[in-house]
Amino acid sequence: MDKFKAGVYINQGYHKSFQPSFINRKWQLENMEVLQLLSRADREIGRLDMYSEYIPNLDLFIKMHVLKEATQSSKIEGTNTNLEEALLDKEDVPMEKRDDWEEVQNYISAMNKSIERLKALPFSSRLLKEVHKELLQGVRGEHKLPGEYRKSQNWIGGATIDDATFVPPSYETVPELMSDLEKFIHNDSVFLPDLLKIALIHYQFETIHPFLDGNGRVGRLLITLYLVEKKILKQPVLYLSDFFERNRMLYYDNLMRVRQNNDLDQWFKFFLIGVTETAQKSIATFDNIMRLQKYVEDKISTLGSRAAKAQKVINFLYQRPLITASVVGSVTGLTAASSYKLINDLIQLELLREITGGKRGKIFVFEKYLGLFYQ
Repeated sequence: MDKFKAGVYINQGYHKSFQPSFINRKWQLENMEVLQLLSRADREIGRLDMYSEYIPNLDLFIKMHVLKEATQSSKIEGTNTNLEEALLDKEDVPMEKRDDWEEVQNYISAMNKSIERLKALPFSSRLLKEVHKELLQGVRGEHKLPGEYRKSQNWIGGATIDDATFVPPSYETVPELMSDLEKFIHNDSVFLPDLLKIALIHYQFETIHPFLDGNGRVGRLLITLYLVEKKILKQPVLYLSDFFERNRMLYYDNLMRVRQNNDLDQWFKFFLIGVTETAQKSIATFDNIMRLQKYVEDKISTLGSRAAKAQKVINFLYQRPLITASVVGSVTGLTAASSYKLINDLIQLELLREITGGKRGKIFVFEKYLGLFYQ
């Protein structure tokens, strides 16, 4: 990596754009600190993958992981929707927050659909374009060529291109740069450990910035897609956006450090620390979920004949920890009066809490569970 040249700045008249080097070539890694961090990250991601095999009803909890990823990845781009708001139905979201809410919902939809598409379509430019189209469907970037590479210059930071923090390559070179990226993804003759490969892919994608809008979200989403497609993870249970959001300035600084100083090793170190910490946090979350499951089972066992119906409600809440009386009725088949009685039982057991304060349209939260995803 010592001989790595990130690219060159090209004078475009009134500004300089950065033209990255192609990455589909042989790589040689010599930094022992990077290798040590890679060993730790591999070990932790292996633990997480093995751990996820033993979680009953894992699909219930993946939905919440995706929700957290969607809110954190969107937050990096300036969208402010928290987990509770993201769980609301559209009509329950204040008008001034609906644009942000819809962007988060699009991210969730894009992640779910792309994971499903991986069963039939390889990790490719075509898949990334589909992801991008889904992300921008009906939201603020819908007029910025959803599903198409840009045909004009974009920039990062600054009100205009003149005071931009970074100007990506000219749009005419985007197709060949993305073609090189795709070849690198599928080139098995070039050996580079998968975690370093996806770190490099993410860096290169963000540097190319191939779309007019939504590049950050697509670039972070492709990390999980790559890990699943390469079967490093059997299930999509690792999401780095929370780490990137908590270390936002370091995230941007380390990407720029590659471009300005050819320092790819520092980016690798940052990325691998993120993988290690995120895998450890995910394992801790799964541990806490299993403890909570036992706690909840013990609590609802005290309800006697109503315990089976209560368990159905709890199973729903593991996927979506907000609920109304009408949904309780749909899940359990109970009448409205019986649904409210069951809700009151769960409130008494401190498993539900009412959050709207209204007499009608009350919404109840499974707070102990939701809180696990804020840690």
